[in-house]
Amino acid sequence: MNRQISFFQALATVVGSVIGAGVFFKIGTITAQTGSTSMTLFVWILAGIVSIASGLTVSEIAASLKMNGAIKYLDYTYGRVFGFLFGWAQMIVYFPAQIGALASIFGVQFVSLFDIPARYANLVAILLVLILLGINLIGTKFSSKMQSVITVLKIIPIAVIILWGLFNQNQISINLFPLTVGAGQNFAGGLSQGLLSALFAFEGWIVVTNLANEVKNPEKDLSRAIIAGLSIITVIYVLINYTFLTVLPLPDLVNNNNAAFEASMKLFGQFGGKLVTIGILISVYGAVNAFMLTGMRTPYILAQDNLLPYSNKIGKANIHTGVPVIGAIIVDSIAIIMILLGNFTVLTDMLVFVMWTFTTMLSIAVFILRKREPELKRPFKVPWYPVIPLVSIVGGIFIIVSTIINQFFLSLIGIGLTILGLPIYYYKQKQNAKNHNLMN
Repeated sequence: MNRQISFFQALATVVGSVIGAGVFFKIGTITAQTGSTSMTLFVWILAGIVSIASGLTVSEIAASLKMNGAIKYLDYTYGRVFGFLFGWAQMIVYFPAQIGALASIFGVQFVSLFDIPARYANLVAILLVLILLGINLIGTKFSSKMQSVITVLKIIPIAVIILWGLFNQNQISINLFPLTVGAGQNFAGGLSQGLLSALFAFEGWIVVTNLANEVKNPEKDLSRAIIAGLSIITVIYVLINYTFLTVLPLPDLVNNNNAAFEASMKLFGQFGGKLVTIGILISVYGAVNAFMLTGMRTPYILAQDNLLPYSNKIGKANIHTGVPVIGAIIVDSIAIIMILLGNFTVLTDMLVFVMWTFTTMLSIAVFILRKREPELKRPFKVPWYPVIPLVSIVGGIFIIVSTIINQFFLSLIGIGLTILGLPIYYYKQKQNAKNHNLMN
């Protein structure tokens, strides 16, 4: 693999991975959970603060350890088994489920836009996965440049909605203070559930660390891409939700999955519906490509350490393009199966819990490494240490505990699927030890 990804391409991958369909659909869920305009905007701001704190914290590790991705960071800090389990969870469910879920949303919106029978939505979703697989197999440089273009294109319709909304002469007056929840709702419950939903919308930024070995200047550009990307995303999320709240009355937003469509109709008339649908298609297309670009690296990274069956084949990248071809086929094949089964949403919910568990471990790793290796060269240091890492850890613990309380069964399944990787890990460790002894 060559160092061919620029700062802007890494930034586009962060923004492209996170901003998918959630920017258009989350407002209905969060308004139902909070019951007020003030709390709805507050949870988006708070989610951005927690995510940026996590990004700043993980960026110190990314800049300090010249290793390829969060899998290696966990290996280095806690031991190889933790890195393997993180990679295993990403490989078998997280990346395929993200790709499958987003491709399915693309399929539904595509057939709706062009008045194609709904039964073809899955076919469109599978074709999208195959087309993007083909594009990514052309080469990392090409696909990362395409990601930069798509990220700019996806921001355009979002920016248009925000600008038209901010200068809308018929804005609905909303209260930003005091922080309240809806009548008959519990303040702590509204805050925690709304924050949990908003934090899930920020999911995906950490996957850019899988490109660490291909970023031209990883010591500086990787951390800058994560921090700048999360800051941009936070501003976009807050502004577009402010727009929705000032265009549609709160009762019309609650549990409304078509809120973005209806707000655009009010702002632009009939043209608005087409605009937002095209915006969703571009946004989702970019997110699928970003998850594909980073996801195919997970099997490759695990195989490089001989932790998977047939690692000698999976752990190879194409000599001309730098693309881990078999890793791409593994992740995208599982994604297509999930599209056909239609149970990807549940799987995504489960693995978000698992991903945040590992992200919290990475935030704790900053404390461990500072104590264990005070002389380690740190090109980037998290500011306001230890406050920022503590914000990240508290936010992560909040997600973990809230998910266990509110979705206990799904949490158990998520943990179970992750632990399923242990037999493979110990089998490969035993096999590697045996081969080592034979060589000696």
